[in-house]
Amino acid sequence: MGTVGSITAPVIQDWSDGRVRKVLPLVLTGLFALSACRLAEHDDPADEAGRLNTMAAFPLHAYVPDPASDGANAVSSAQWILGKQCMVRLGFAGFAVLDTKAVESTYPVRQGMLPHEGTFGDDSPYGVVDPDLASEHGYHNRKPDASAQPQEWPADQYAALTGSFESGDSRFAHGHRIPEGGCLGEAMRKIYGPPPKVTKVNGIKLTGYYSLAFELWYESHKKATKDPAWKKADRAWSACMKKKGFSYSDPDKASIDSHWFGHRKPSDKEKETATADARCKLDTGYVPAVHALEVHIQKSLIGKNKEKLDTLRSTDERAVRKARTITGHAK
Repeated sequence: MGTVGSITAPVIQDWSDGRVRKVLPLVLTGLFALSACRLAEHDDPADEAGRLNTMAAFPLHAYVPDPASDGANAVSSAQWILGKQCMVRLGFAGFAVLDTKAVESTYPVRQGMLPHEGTFGDDSPYGVVDPDLASEHGYHNRKPDASAQPQEWPADQYAALTGSFESGDSRFAHGHRIPEGGCLGEAMRKIYGPPPKVTKVNGIKLTGYYSLAFELWYESHKKATKDPAWKKADRAWSACMKKKGFSYSDPDKASIDSHWFGHRKPSDKEKETATADARCKLDTGYVPAVHALEVHIQKSLIGKNKEKLDTLRSTDERAVRKARTITGHAK
């Protein structure tokens, strides 16, 4: 399920209230070892890798709001205030006394469908880069989403809130038609205005108010992986891994090895593989070199789409101002 207000990496939106979930992990590859001269001039390899292995280290991150920011919190609060009014209008009388502050840091889940919270996977752009952490957690490095938590709602209320329907669900609530995207989707349209046109990236539907930034992010990643330097990096990393007794053509193959799935805790083999993976990234100068490729492409794409991206940013700023007005009136 998507989380209300959680906007980070390229994502697919679960319902049209602006909440999204990650589906495109950017576990990338790297280049050659840095020269002794460069090592002397820059960060320690481990420090540099850690600094660059964050979404904030990319130019396009500037066009994706921080889900933990005051502005994002204001939007979430306003969304639930308007959503509450909509639910009362649809005939859910109990919502008249709903304390929106108690739910504004949650996202709705259909009763009986709480998501499984696993730790497999990695939220960082380049996957494991710290050998010590890898030796402890393997590829089970996913951090719980601190911006919002799931909250169950009865099926009829869930459908009205989100506009998500199971087979046999009515599109009406107490004789009233449920708006597109449910009450929370309607609320987001009131805050942001009409959503942009739906786009598809690699067969995945992207909707919501930040889809352009996510689309460009995916495009930059795709272009970078086709660069000859990227392919050379794969070979360098793979050769390093082979010397350590592991046979993978690129880091993605290692991190999504089917042997790691279905376990709440990493096996010894997974830990050994992840540790070698992280060490080879450091030994080959993996992260800084590949990061430079993507940054170069992202800057080019930003230049070509600056007017649209600036419009997106202005839309977000107006939405935050409107959200603060809504929350101010509700006090």
